[in-house]
Amino acid sequence: MERASELLGKLAAEESLILAVFGGPRKKSQPVRKVSLRPVLLKDALHYQAEYTYEKKVTHENLLPEEVEAFAERQLQSGFKQADIFSTEADYTVLANKPDHEKILKKKPTKTMGPLAHNREKNYAIPDGTPVDFLVRLGVQTRDGQIVPKHRNKFRQINRFLEIAEDCLEYLPKEPVIIDFGCGKSYLTFALYWYLNVKNDYKAKLVGLDLKEDVIAFCSGVAQDLGYEDLQFLVGDIADYDETAKADMVVTLHACDTATDFALQKAHAWNAKVILSVPCCQHELNRQIRRSDMEAILGHGILRERFSAILTDALRALKLTEWGYKVDMIEFTSLEHTAKNIMLRCIAGKAGPADRRKAQADFRRQCEYWHVSPTIGKE
Repeated sequence: MERASELLGKLAAEESLILAVFGGPRKKSQPVRKVSLRPVLLKDALHYQAEYTYEKKVTHENLLPEEVEAFAERQLQSGFKQADIFSTEADYTVLANKPDHEKILKKKPTKTMGPLAHNREKNYAIPDGTPVDFLVRLGVQTRDGQIVPKHRNKFRQINRFLEIAEDCLEYLPKEPVIIDFGCGKSYLTFALYWYLNVKNDYKAKLVGLDLKEDVIAFCSGVAQDLGYEDLQFLVGDIADYDETAKADMVVTLHACDTATDFALQKAHAWNAKVILSVPCCQHELNRQIRRSDMEAILGHGILRERFSAILTDALRALKLTEWGYKVDMIEFTSLEHTAKNIMLRCIAGKAGPADRRKAQADFRRQCEYWHVSPTIGKE
């Protein structure tokens, strides 16, 4: 009878293994609580990455396909009582309360090999396990490049942001000026600077703007420590920021309520080539909307709030289109992490005259229908 370790070795060699999860520690005192194994592509060669989950940390080890069988044998002999194995051909559950008496249950496959399953590491702008100075300094990574468990979602968000930014590079000059309104602790501001100036051959100048003096002081200190000479942080209000400033790209992530509108207006006034905007709380229209025939929606607080956010983003997209931007609404982060996950990606000069006229008329019609007067329309 084929042992579970032999099965895993065969699936790995055939490149049909999608995921294996070892659980049920044999000893309560065992420090590793769970181990998972999945395929990754490293330097164009197939490996299998083992992820060891401890109580307060996560570590990784990369294995060659021929090492998987011995690895699985170790986990089931001395580490864990159970394993769940997912492959393209079938799912398997391994029950091994006694190491030498395994029971393997086979079921129809429930997972498919996604297009990025073998390319996850390759496609990340910052691969897991690669130390990067700003991530270490901000506490997202340890010095050896491991992700601090509580910041794993932040690490994914940073990579997702860089993926989106990469798609916009063709519209920027090699020495772009970029302004980040409401930068906060500036994880993404640092990420963009690193990606453009350290990893790639750009000479970008970035400015982070926020109202919190202590946050700006902290970010300025980090930038100085890292030698990021063209990264500047300033205390200031979006609405009052220098009218004479220029920007090739404007980033506004989670600027509250009408602060997003002010940032979009500034970007338009400066003829910014690229705008990346993720709204935060959106209260303005919630207070204004009036439609007696829509009480089925507006009469419930939570539905009114959600609809107000949708309408706000729709009106912003229409106004930006009227200004000549091609606007795409894309998912920025997974809904499991935050409900505020819509990003407006805007590229200047890509909306034609007919689209601009239609957007102008649609904006006016929607405002009249819902009895609203959003800040984005008050130029």
